[in-house]
Amino acid sequence: MSRVYNFSAGPAVLPEEVLKEAADEMLDYKGSGMSVMEMSHRSKVYDDIIKEAEKDIRDLMNIPDNYKVLFLQGGASQQFAMIPMNLMKNKKAAYIITGQWAKKAYKEAQIYGDAVAVASSEDKTFSYIPDCSDLDIPEDADYVYICENNTIYGTKYKKLPNTKGHTLVADVSSCFLSEPVDVTKYGIIYGGVQKNIGPAGVVIVIIREDLITEDVLPGTPTMLKYKTHADADSLYNTPPAYGIYICGKVFKWLKKMGGLSVMKERNEEKAKILYDFLDQSKMFHGTVVKEDRSLMNVPFVTGDKDLDAKFVKEAADAGFVNLKGHRTVGGMRASIYNAMPKEGVEKLVEFMKKFEAENA
Repeated sequence: MSRVYNFSAGPAVLPEEVLKEAADEMLDYKGSGMSVMEMSHRSKVYDDIIKEAEKDIRDLMNIPDNYKVLFLQGGASQQFAMIPMNLMKNKKAAYIITGQWAKKAYKEAQIYGDAVAVASSEDKTFSYIPDCSDLDIPEDADYVYICENNTIYGTKYKKLPNTKGHTLVADVSSCFLSEPVDVTKYGIIYGGVQKNIGPAGVVIVIIREDLITEDVLPGTPTMLKYKTHADADSLYNTPPAYGIYICGKVFKWLKKMGGLSVMKERNEEKAKILYDFLDQSKMFHGTVVKEDRSLMNVPFVTGDKDLDAKFVKEAADAGFVNLKGHRTVGGMRASIYNAMPKEGVEKLVEFMKKFEAENA
């Protein structure tokens, strides 16, 4: 069986050498005589795995000492509740709605307090990022929330919002570790790992220590308090141990590749190949305004649903899989995360050119 080019939005492509390494260690991790899957999370050998993973992500992102790194469960969607439960001291927060996930987070926050939508791009099917330079943020808002890269719609903030001194909280699930980031600009930066870092089942939360308090909303479960996990170094209960181990391997791979500035260059190069083709194609069209295009998720359409379906089917037959767009928008979407090789994007464009010529 030869490997396909997997353009899935998540769970998504992982670096081949990471998968091979994990396969080699599947039955016996470093002479322990067992798989990491079977290992006690309280053992010395696993403690080394999780500590090293944390050290490596700290190195990659230059995470300051006054931020905690938490490896949690429940995916990004659980953070939609955990954030207001822990941060909504004044029962007020500002949300910028740029897609499905920001909208879900906003709706969840409304359960816990007064969540206010201070900007939205829903008027044009989330095809752009609204101007966030002078937002009407309530003075007593506890935080401002964004989804930085919108997986479904293919938009990305190129400039962070002016939060007017309020704490910024960002979901970076689909652009995690794709480029350098200044962690100090955020109170919380978090993401599910299944798009750009590892297998589904882990969410990484990077949180400034002053936001980790006992002072949470009444009724907040023990498992949904950041303090519970921060005090226990992510080992309060059994963590998603194998998933964290794979994340750790991906961090090593990223360091070996040259770190996040190198990844950004690679990602820009890959995205340019696809966007340049879309800009000159007579059949395929991108759906996002140029200045807000994501490097990770590239949605495109032909304008004809039957032709879209034909393309998705023929592409899959040719080894380019998971190109169907999200059910809410249709069309196609190529997710070209860190682990997608440049060659995969080049071959996809070749295939698109051939399809266009045959179906003109």
